[in-house]
Amino acid sequence: MRTMWKGAIGFGLVSVPVRLYAATQEHGTRLHQVHDEDGGRIHLKRVCDACGKEVDYEHVARGYEDEEGHTAVLTQSDLAGLPLPSKKLIDVLAFVDADRIDPVQLASSYYLAPDGPAANKPYVLLRETLKQTERVAVTKIALRTRESLALLRVHDRLMTVHTMYWPDEIRATEDLAPPDSVTVRPQELKMATSLMDTLSEDFDFEQLEDEYEVALSELIHAHLDHRPAPKKAVTRAPDNVIDLMAALQASIDTAGKKAEPGKAPAKAAAKTTDSKKRTTKKSTAKKTTAAAAKSATTKSAAAKSTTSKSAAAKSTKKTAARKTSRRAS
Repeated sequence: MRTMWKGAIGFGLVSVPVRLYAATQEHGTRLHQVHDEDGGRIHLKRVCDACGKEVDYEHVARGYEDEEGHTAVLTQSDLAGLPLPSKKLIDVLAFVDADRIDPVQLASSYYLAPDGPAANKPYVLLRETLKQTERVAVTKIALRTRESLALLRVHDRLMTVHTMYWPDEIRATEDLAPPDSVTVRPQELKMATSLMDTLSEDFDFEQLEDEYEVALSELIHAHLDHRPAPKKAVTRAPDNVIDLMAALQASIDTAGKKAEPGKAPAKAAAKTTDSKKRTTKKSTAKKTTAAAAKSATTKSAAAKSTTSKSAAAKSTKKTAARKTSRRAS
């Protein structure tokens, strides 16, 4: 890994010699400009508007034009004479709690490593102090020709520097947020929380990839191999949301299917099981009630039949008695 900068961290009278390394790298495919008819490279040339001549880079200066059209020309020697007090120093201004730093202020990230064996002891001392106090250091650092505000913090066994935007470079946010009159219901919050939980199940940063970069690589190789370019389906976001609750529920269902194809999510499965249990209980209750009703009906019919037979028997006895009485007379 190539060293980008060498200097020292300074806080109080303590100095920690360090080396600076880029913490990130981009893997995007680089494209250049070509003529669409024959594929020839297109080169950009530095041409002076005043004389029309092409200018070599060594004669390129910096200029500032005011409102009246006057230009101040600043040469490389002019810029080199500007004072940069932190040119070889990461100057610690203060140690603050990490939650005081707004992530919107952070820009580029760099690793800091101790510069030589003599720097190991003070490096570890500063690293462990930051870790135990759960603080970060607000610093200044000069990279190339510009001084930047920077954040010094612990990352694993290293310390890192994050260049920061100056406070007056952060744009104001008034008139951007929704009005205070917009509110959400508890049911909507509950549904949104459920969706967040579903999307967060088994999430792994290492599995993420740049789908655009993959598609671009496939497109390039298709052209190189003189074969048709592959077509990719593009998922477009909905342009409006009519029913928020319905959209949340649909999102939960979709996320659940993506999380584990062929299986319902744990929560959904639990709900399904509970639903089946309730359905079974209701069905059993209905069957029991129906059986009881049928039994009661059968008993009632049997009782009626018995009563009817008893009445018929009594009627027969009375008729026989009357006939016997008439014969005797």
